[in-house]
Amino acid sequence: MVSCLMAKKACRTCKRIVTGNSCPVCKTSDLTTTFQGIVVIFDVESDIAKKLGITAPGKYAIRV
Repeated sequence: MVSCLMAKKACRTCKRIVTGNSCPVCKTSDLTTTFQGIVVIFDVESDIAKKLGITAPGKYAIRV
């Protein structure tokens, strides 16, 4: 339940949605709370993942 209270942020570099103060993928702290839309990728071989350039499963912001 704690994660529901934390603000979701999007990494400006890889667009991954994170809840902490840094991106676990990019190791950057360049995050924003201003983003539009969320896409959840399970299969990186899907057409959507390929179109967005996503190479790892996870939650991503559509527009940062």
